[in-house]
Amino acid sequence: MNIFDQYLDKIKKILLDLSSNDGLILPDSLDGITAEIPPSKFDSDISTNVAMVLSKINKKSPTDLASVLADALKKNDTLIENISVINPGFINIKFKSIFWTNFVKEIINHAKTFGINTKEKKNNYLIEFVSANPTGPLHVGHCRGAILGDVITNVLSFNKHRVTKEYYVNDYGNQIINFTKSVYFRIREKTFSEPFPSDNEDLYPGDYLIDFAQNIINSNKKMDFEDFNKISGELTALSIEEALKLIKDNLNSLGIKHDNFISEKKLVSNHEVEKVIDFLQKNKFVYKGKIKAPASEDDDNWVEREQLLFRSTDFGDDKDRALQKSDGAWTYFASDVAYHKNKLDRKFDYLINILGADHAGYIKRISSSVDALSNSKGKLICKVSQLVKLIKDKKPFKMSKRKGDYITVDDLINEVGKDATRFIMLNRSSDVELDFDFDNVIEKSKENPLYYVQYCYARIASVFRHLDRDLKSDIQINNYDFSYSNEEIVILKKISEWPKCIDAASNKLEPHRIPTYLYELASLFHSYWNLGKENPEKRFINVEKKITDDKLIFLKMISNVIKSGMDIVGVSTPEKM
Repeated sequence: MNIFDQYLDKIKKILLDLSSNDGLILPDSLDGITAEIPPSKFDSDISTNVAMVLSKINKKSPTDLASVLADALKKNDTLIENISVINPGFINIKFKSIFWTNFVKEIINHAKTFGINTKEKKNNYLIEFVSANPTGPLHVGHCRGAILGDVITNVLSFNKHRVTKEYYVNDYGNQIINFTKSVYFRIREKTFSEPFPSDNEDLYPGDYLIDFAQNIINSNKKMDFEDFNKISGELTALSIEEALKLIKDNLNSLGIKHDNFISEKKLVSNHEVEKVIDFLQKNKFVYKGKIKAPASEDDDNWVEREQLLFRSTDFGDDKDRALQKSDGAWTYFASDVAYHKNKLDRKFDYLINILGADHAGYIKRISSSVDALSNSKGKLICKVSQLVKLIKDKKPFKMSKRKGDYITVDDLINEVGKDATRFIMLNRSSDVELDFDFDNVIEKSKENPLYYVQYCYARIASVFRHLDRDLKSDIQINNYDFSYSNEEIVILKKISEWPKCIDAASNKLEPHRIPTYLYELASLFHSYWNLGKENPEKRFINVEKKITDDKLIFLKMISNVIKSGMDIVGVSTPEKM
């Protein structure tokens, strides 16, 4: 039940009646009209801008037109207590208490679908996220993007869209050759006591490679590790297999499971790069040309070479992009174009890419390629996951992937747990940097948003436990006739915002709105709960150790929304804390 959509529909129906009977002039589209939450300083439940949208076309001031429309609204709705016109022309509506009684009955009786937008078209999404090079464990830099992608999936799935989660495995190129050599030298270290060449900056120095090497030795007793060139192909496959096992374990620790793992090497071996280049050539999107030195390069040191270039400037990019290196090998971008052609061929409505902060500059070129391949702008949506700063004891935790001493996902989870990792990583918009403060995360106070929301659910569960009732069981409303206090209506108004929160999180791909909403709801609940400490009449369980039906239903409704939201975020709702 989305009361804002309901009242928007009512307003539009009244406008059509006024247009037919009273000469009200309507524009071609009514899409600009909104029904929103009014600022808290107004004693109202819904606010609409309808008068301001229609004033110019009707040649009336917004406030004069608002007065006319307010009268029409009041006549057509017996659930409205009063309507006020607020400058510069907003119409603010306050409901009678019976409205909220009906609201509670409706969402309790439709608890499993409350928040879902049943009107909108349901789409088929492919979301690619994490896609870290298969050369070692996931670190904190990957963690935020992993959680962002997973929770976007959960929000879309909650809203009944179809979603496929995909990981693109970059198992082709120089970094894989260096990774395989790193594993090889660790194997030599194990089997022949040869020192690892730590002075070679091209190699990966992390100790995790020792485990990879030992696993490969144990599983391949007959393999001869004398000559790297003879075993490089097989060793590469074994090394990537070890890395992917570790990465999948890391993801599993975060509660994340991908549907597909797509290999870059397989795309190349299947000649998908050549096929997409042929497609681009036939459509005149590529040419032979030279690229000028990037701003970061010294012009004197830059050598201009003729290369195969993609016309990305035709699609708004700042320069055309190379598809082929001077030695004839395909660039990473060429493989990525082939991968996105592969995605498009699978007929998804939308493609979503979650990118790290260091890949933000890559968005324009890959978006340009998708526009060229699909002739459909807006098919690809890129979301950037900004940096995470780890803070402990008021000091920053530093990490360095080059040195191999960076903080892994498992390090973080071992320190604070999966729930805290997911909730806090999602606690701010992904396009701004996030401070992950270990001290706040372990605090049992309002400063720890996860604890505050979980404690809300646990408090409600304690009431049901006291009554020997199961919080997870459904409650049936028959012919109850009850009303709610002003403090309870404040919470009900917050509950009414849940469908709007889901819509915004789903349509804008902004899942941070979910934990923000949950924290706000929990704050209102805790304030109301605390009223009972001074006023026995405000307690949920009275002096006779009983609870009234209205309060039981009220608690159940709050717990349902908290549970739905926490499930979307992917964290637990403990009944005892």
